[in-house]
Amino acid sequence: MKIKLLLPFCLTIALMPLLVVGQSNNTESKATEAEAEAMWSIYPSFSWQWPGGDLADQFGSSATIGSGFFHKTASNWIFNADINFIFGNVIREDSLIQNLINSDGFVIDDQGHFAEVSFFERGFYSTFRIGKVIPVFGSNPNSGLLLMAGAGYMQHKINIQVKNKAASPLKDDYKKGYDRFTNGLSTVQFVGYVYHGESRLANFFAGVEVVQAWTQNRRSMNFDTMRRDDAPRFDMLIGPKIGWIIPFNKRMPEDYYYY
Repeated sequence: MKIKLLLPFCLTIALMPLLVVGQSNNTESKATEAEAEAMWSIYPSFSWQWPGGDLADQFGSSATIGSGFFHKTASNWIFNADINFIFGNVIREDSLIQNLINSDGFVIDDQGHFAEVSFFERGFYSTFRIGKVIPVFGSNPNSGLLLMAGAGYMQHKINIQVKNKAASPLKDDYKKGYDRFTNGLSTVQFVGYVYHGESRLANFFAGVEVVQAWTQNRRSMNFDTMRRDDAPRFDMLIGPKIGWIIPFNKRMPEDYYYY
C-alpha cells in the first residue's frame, strides 16, 4: 500500500528536474526565446488506456474522449485544464447480479422472458496541469518535448442497460445498488511531443499519460453482496494519448530559429 501511495508522487517529482532543464535550454538562445509565442488554444483528444491497481480487478482496457485548453506562455510554460470521458465494455465483476440470475444463468424480466442485460464502464477524470515545452530535435521554439503533471478528480461506475427497460430489479434507483459508483482525487503525468506549425490545422500533441486516483465506492450498499464496500481504493490508468490543437492566435511566427 505504501508503494501505491508513493508512486504517483515519485512520478510527479521525477518530472520536475526535466522542467528545470527545459527552462535552462530556453535561456541558451535569446533569438530562439524571442520567437516563442504566448498562445491560447483548445483541443479534442483521444486515448486508449489500460487499468492498474484496483481498477484492473474491475475493468479491462478502455477509451477516453476528451477536450481541454492550453495556455502557453512566451517562455514555454504550459497551463492546462481538461476533462476526459471513459468508455469501456470489459467488466470483470463476475458476481455483479448473482442474486438476480436463475438456475439457467439468466435474469427474468417483468414479462417472464429472458432479459437482455449489458454492462459497460463509464466515467470521467478532470485535471489541472502545469508543464513545459522543451524545444528538441531542431524544432521551432513553440514545439518540442511536452512534460506535464497535475491533479484532479476521477469518477467511474458500471453502466447497466436492460433492453426495453423491462426488468424491475434493474430499473432507476434499484440498479444503483449494482453500479459500483466510485470517485476520488487523482494525480496525472504526461510525457510526449507537441507541435505548433504555421497552419491552424497542423497543431497536435501525442504521448503517454498516467493517471492515479484514490477512490471509494459511494453507494450505501451493494445489493448483490448485501453489504457496504467502503474500502479505500487505488485506481490507475496508463496509455497513449493524442490531441488536435486549435489555437486562438491568428497565425504563428513565419521565421523559426533552429539550433
